[in-house]
Amino acid sequence: MSYELIAAKREQLGTGASRRLRHAGKLPAVVYGANTEAVSVVLEHNPVYYALKEEGFHTGILNLVIDGEKQAVLLRDYQMHPYKQLVLHMDFQRVDLNEKMHVKVPLHFVGADASEAVKLQGAKISHVLTEVDVRALPAQLPSFIEVDLSAIQAGQTIHLSDLKLPEGVEITALTRGGDQAVASASGAAAAE
Repeated sequence: MSYELIAAKREQLGTGASRRLRHAGKLPAVVYGANTEAVSVVLEHNPVYYALKEEGFHTGILNLVIDGEKQAVLLRDYQMHPYKQLVLHMDFQRVDLNEKMHVKVPLHFVGADASEAVKLQGAKISHVLTEVDVRALPAQLPSFIEVDLSAIQAGQTIHLSDLKLPEGVEITALTRGGDQAVASASGAAAAE
């Protein structure tokens, strides 16, 4: 899913100006990267607040329209109010669509309830990792990587090298020689 955010450059900077914006239902943000000067912008708060609840918003390429000029960006950071349902600030990084980039992508675990380890061998599935750092062109970045646990046996471990990756996506830990465990099945049958 593609997200488009409408923004405007902001002239007034500082704590007081940001508070006035938040009070008016706006969200201060900054856009940086791609060898271009950082730009302070302001967005509507509510569309961004609800978009943050969707997983694809955190890992996907966003279209940020600043005063009519469209830019491809990636959400890099955001700050929430400690107890109010309020986003305080956001950081966006400009993206060069022809250059590979690093992004943390969540792992979706499927098939655990259908695996022999759980159904017949009494094992418990432990998720060792919940996200993984990948490198790919922005157009090839996945929203998530699926980890199929249906074939796991008691005492077995699934490693990064066992994951099925989309075309053009590589796991940075594997390129450095590390093959971490992603999930394992342990329990009574595994001990035997």
